[in-house]
Amino acid sequence: MSAPGEFWMRWRVRAGYPLGVAFLVLATPTPMLIASGAVVGAIGLAIRAAAAGHLRKHEQLSTSGPYSWTRNPLYFGSVLLAAGMMIAGGSWMSAALVAAYIGLFYPPVMRREEAELRARYGAEFDAYAARVPLFFPMPPRRPEPGEFSWAQYQRNREYQALGGFIAALAALWARLNWTITWPLW
Repeated sequence: MSAPGEFWMRWRVRAGYPLGVAFLVLATPTPMLIASGAVVGAIGLAIRAAAAGHLRKHEQLSTSGPYSWTRNPLYFGSVLLAAGMMIAGGSWMSAALVAAYIGLFYPPVMRREEAELRARYGAEFDAYAARVPLFFPMPPRRPEPGEFSWAQYQRNREYQALGGFIAALAALWARLNWTITWPLW
């Protein structure tokens, strides 16, 4: 018997690949949409990068930097990154696919991670959860002490999100001149 949420943890990345292909097929980008989406996505990347520089997985409860604004800054940044892709894609159908993916996978994954953090850190996590919102950021009354670490950013391999975002924008740019004639046979 698998732990609750394990299915969502295991399949969220795997489901992303066919979603990416479907997104690209349905996309109708323009240079202006790609540029606008890149700006929104860059904000999401910056939030993710800041979070990754404060995250010390399985070593301590992260409460500083973006973690003092939201308990899930990586997911919040990912949603902004995805919103940037939705804008860049220029298609309601592709945007709906991305939104459905986020709505389907993120809530159970966040609940599972919350349960793991509560089991690992107990009362410390409960106190943190009482003062910091789950998802939508709110400025903290008192910022938690802690410094951003480039070494930690690299250990968390957050540069992969940047590479993926650049590759996705490049694919959308290539899609500008790619037309699909239906039926495909």
